[in-house]
Parts: sequence; C-alpha cells; structure tokens
Amino acid sequence: MLEEGKVYIGSGTRPEYLELKLANRHGLITGATGTGKTVTLQVLAEGFSDAGVPVFCADVKGDLSGIGAPGEAKDFLEERAHAIGFSDEYRLRAAPTVFWDLFGEKGHPVRTTVSEMGPLLLSRLLELNEAQEGVLNIVFKVADDEGLLLLDIKDLRSLLSYVAENADAVTANYGNVAKATVGTIQRQLLVLEQQGGEYFFGEPGLQISDLMQVTGDGRGAVNVLAADKLMQAPRLYATFLLWLLSELFEDLPEVGDLDKPKLVFFFDEAHLLFDEAPKALVDKVEQVVKLIRSKGVGIYFVTQNPLDIPESVLAQLGNRVQHALRAYTPREQKAVKVAAETFRPNPGFDTFTAITELGQGEALVSMLEGKAVPSIVERTLIRPPSSRLGPLTQEERAALMAASPLAGVYDTAVDRESAFEVLKARANGTQQAHEPVDPPRTTRTSPGFSVPDFGWSRRRESAPTPEPRDDEPARRPRLDEYENAAERRRREEREERATRGGTYGYGGRQTVAEAAIKSVVRSVSSQVGSQIGRALVRGVLGSLLK
Repeated sequence: MLEEGKVYIGSGTRPEYLELKLANRHGLITGATGTGKTVTLQVLAEGFSDAGVPVFCADVKGDLSGIGAPGEAKDFLEERAHAIGFSDEYRLRAAPTVFWDLFGEKGHPVRTTVSEMGPLLLSRLLELNEAQEGVLNIVFKVADDEGLLLLDIKDLRSLLSYVAENADAVTANYGNVAKATVGTIQRQLLVLEQQGGEYFFGEPGLQISDLMQVTGDGRGAVNVLAADKLMQAPRLYATFLLWLLSELFEDLPEVGDLDKPKLVFFFDEAHLLFDEAPKALVDKVEQVVKLIRSKGVGIYFVTQNPLDIPESVLAQLGNRVQHALRAYTPREQKAVKVAAETFRPNPGFDTFTAITELGQGEALVSMLEGKAVPSIVERTLIRPPSSRLGPLTQEERAALMAASPLAGVYDTAVDRESAFEVLKARANGTQQAHEPVDPPRTTRTSPGFSVPDFGWSRRRESAPTPEPRDDEPARRPRLDEYENAAERRRREEREERATRGGTYGYGGRQTVAEAAIKSVVRSVSSQVGSQIGRALVRGVLGSLLK
C-alpha cells in the first residue's frame, strides 16, 4: 500500500497517492465544517514528515496538536484501515512536532521586526487608507535616513511622534505629513497592541531554517502554530502568514524541481488571506504561488468553500481534496458547481451529486500524476491518521516543548538599542545606549508524558549547508540598480561566509549585526523603484530579484 516517493491518502476503487515530486505544484483542501478537512491535513502532514519533508500548519481549533502524540486504538479507526486495505501498514505513532505561538503561551514565540514586516504589509495589518499608507512609507524612509532601527511597536510609536513633532521639516523633505494622519496611525497601533500584536514584533526574530528541521531518523518536523487565540484577530493571522510566505520566498534559494519539497506550507482558513485584499496584493500572491515552486515549497490552501480562493490562484492548485459541501442556497449550489467543474470528470458518477453525498472522512480526490496531469477524480475514504485525533493536554504540550530542538532559543525577548532608545536619548540630550541582553535558555519540565527521542540536536548540528547560487554574476547588474551601501555590505558578508563554508541563503543563526543590517535593508527596499510594485515584491512577498 505504501509506495516510495508518494504519500498515501486513502482508497476508493483504487489507492490514491500524492507524488512527492509533484507536491510543490500546490494544492487545495475544501469542505464544510465537520467533514474531515483537519484529519486530511493531519494525514498529509504525517505523510510528508515520514518522507523527510518539514511541514508548517496552523492549528485553528486546537485539535491538530494531537499530531505530536501516538494515536489511540479505536474500533472505527481499525475498521477504516481494514476497509481500505491498510491494516498491515497502519501503525500508531507520533509525528516529530514543534509548537509555535505568536503569544508565546502554547509554543515557541514567533517574532519579526517592524522593518522586516515592511510598510505595505503593516499598512494592511493596521487597515490604513492610501493617504495613511503614504505617511507610513515616509516614516520608514525617515528611519532609514536617520539610521533608526524599527524593531518593535514602541520604536514605531516613538518615530511617529518624532515625525509629528517635526512635521514641517519632514513635509519639506519627504512630502506632506499631517499630524491628524499620524494620530490615526497611532490609534490603529493601539488597536493592534490590544489584539496581541506587541508580542509579534521584536527580537530574536524567527529564522526560516528553524522551520526546516529533520530528525535523526530522517523525518521532517511538523511545525504547528497555535492559532485558536490568534483567530480572534483574523487580520493579524492573515498578515502573519503572508509575512511568513514572503520570508520563505526571499530566503530560500532557487532549486528547481526536486524529488520532494523542502517545505510544505498549509494555509488554513485561507479565505482570511483574500478578504478585502486589494487586487495588487492578490496579483502578487498569484505570482508568488507560481514562482515559489522553484524554491522547493508547496502551498496548500485549506478552506470551506472553493469560492474563497480567487480564480487566478485557484488555477495554480493542482492537487485537490474535496470533502462534502451542502447545496441548500443558491450560493452553496454555485460553490458545489465550481468545485465539480475543477475536477477531471469520472464517467462512473456525477461529480456535482457526489460532493453533496460524501460522508465524514470521505472525499473526492484528484492528484497530479505523470507529467503533472490531474488524475480522474475518485471517491475516496481517507486513511486514519497514525497520531492522535484530538488535542494534547497542557502537560503533554509542555513536555514536547521541553524536548524541542529550539527550547530556550526564542523564549526570552531581546530589547536592544533601536529607535525608541535613540530618540529618548536625543530628547534627554544624551547618547547613552543600553547593551543588548542575550536571552537565557529556559527549561520546561513535565512529568507523566514520554516524548520519543527523535535525535533533534544531532540532526540539527549536522544539517547540510546550502550551496551558493550559481547565477550571482548574472544578477549583479540588476542588484546594483537597487541596492544601497548597507545591502551591498550584507551581500558581501554573505558571500564571504559562503567562501568560508558558512551558510548561504538560509540556515544558521543571525548575528546582531546581521539583524541590524537586514532591518535597515527592509525599510530601504520599500522606498526604491515603484512605491507600490517594489514594496509589494520586496516588503510583502519577498524580493523577486532574488
């Protein structure tokens, strides 16, 4: 039943597989609430992990955390395994799981800096209009020209106050800045803080390489973002995932088509990404979905209704799993029709009717095969997961976090000198700076739960170093057109590390100096070239020049 180079999904009239070499052609999982989307996500995540492919997914309802514990023997799971001929291969075991949480409560904290976020994506997060977004771009430009690092919200608030106090001088040099507009941005920042945004901005920032851990026995890490609380601030959730997508696009080198992806990214509640999104942003999402395949990343959108995904993006999603949809209203009937028309027809049944008749844990499946051609849609019983159905207890989660390869790396925030401290020192007539504080490593203990030894640390220490890109000379003229001195220094340091055998493109820990340069570069990049196009490409969805 299990085949090399494939992820087994389930069986109907035949076994259904997702070919790993075509997994970076992206996919879609849809279906009404309670039809089994989360279990399908769990099954796919286990399959990718077993194949050595790291996974990132959001735990919206809290029950996906069970992937970190072995499943429990239950009659209905055994019956399902027997019904699809999977009894001999069915084993109960945990997937190697790393927990993340923007609020730092149910997983390792996830942080980035204000400069890393960029003015355009931050404008969407703050729900700013065009005029307010223009002022925020000016603020980022002032930060660059003044040499002020924007790391957290208090840095941005301090700089906004500075710009308002010096509105006349700023207007003369950069364009019109109204104090009322600055005040509106300040109020929106307060709302963001109340939603928990203050936890997201700061250091140490997330390193993309830490999402790509592989265990000692060759299994990929399943990175689970605790999103049950985060969903109370849906715009923050969508913006965070957009930022993560941009980081993946920017940091990972070009690799072309591989035998299996480097990382698979599940975007649950995908409709939040596109709700009220401007057309320019949707266009760039479509562009990145097309291009990130060459970085070895597969993106899988999970949502209730296929109408939630714009047609331009939907057309890029070749691997499809469709759970049941109901057709009681005209809009629901349209959704079922759209879903049915996206499949390659099966002469054995009517796809439209089948979608409305599917039971729980049953789906219509069509995967790319051969030369990336969609297979004929099949009515399929999804295989039972090997890990637990249902959430972990707090004690079990704590034990897994204590055994994580990243225990203590992100747990304590670092507040080094940045715009807030510099502007405060100027106001006080001093230039005294405080020294950065190294985060101490913390240890969590939790008795009563046995965590498997996945050999995280051994594998992490021996992780391969990415090779330098061979197209660097060809890129140089285009880079010189855009980059400033800080960016050139960053590139030269990166090349020097590659010459010494260090990391290139991704991997390794970022030094304080590198973080500072990267923060400055991000704030500069959004101002170069077309204000909208360049900011979207560089500040929102990664540099398309890289």
